[in-house]
Amino acid sequence: MTSPAARKNKKKASSTFFERATEALATLKETQSEVIQEAAELCAERIANGGLVFLFGNGHSRMMCEEMTPRQGCFPGFVALVELALSNHAAIVGANGLRAPLYLENYEGYAEQILKGFHFGPNDAFIVISTSGIRPVVVEAAMGAQRRGLPVIGIVSRAHCEQAKAAHSSGKKLIDCADLVIDNQCPPGDCVIELEGLEWRTGPISTVTGAVIINMIRCGTAEALEREVVVGFRFRSLPRVGALERFPLNTHPGWADSPLAETR
Repeated sequence: MTSPAARKNKKKASSTFFERATEALATLKETQSEVIQEAAELCAERIANGGLVFLFGNGHSRMMCEEMTPRQGCFPGFVALVELALSNHAAIVGANGLRAPLYLENYEGYAEQILKGFHFGPNDAFIVISTSGIRPVVVEAAMGAQRRGLPVIGIVSRAHCEQAKAAHSSGKKLIDCADLVIDNQCPPGDCVIELEGLEWRTGPISTVTGAVIINMIRCGTAEALEREVVVGFRFRSLPRVGALERFPLNTHPGWADSPLAETR
């Protein structure tokens, strides 16, 4: 049995992961704050003019869409465009396994069929999240949004995207189809921990940096909307003691007065 002293001196992978994730966040703040603020200002301008900001991500990236909305502290204007066929996998193999979504994300033309299900307005915008930034469904979602006149914000790992071979027949990647690119600071492959005896890395950090980016955009957007005194965008946060009793969901303050409460 290892002694307490030996355990104390031994480098632990859990602590190393924390350190690497913290380092990535520090670099994110230093290098990406300006473009994140620019993205927030863009979102605020679009929402203030009655537009919607759509968030698209497949597989694990759908978590970043849901981190924006519906989420505690959210407000009208953001829409999580999450296609369940690409992201609702409950198993590795068998029914609802990974094979079908992995096939669909590489099927050219599929993203356009998703976009055809929406009537986009002139003041809308699009956020596409993908750490690799190379899958055809992601590239085509960004290209399709741009063809419709929507500005596109891409959240991607530049290191991974630039090194990886394009999977779309056009040779394009997400970094080629976004008006603003936010680097999530993930290394190629996402993972930051190497363990002796383990053939692959572990400890992906895209969830950590991605969630911070999403919330920086959210907070920056809220600040800009408040600065412009946009009526109907002030919301109390429901997940707190007594909130649901005081403000039932169908009478939540602000929804009735918001231009986004009506079906477009």
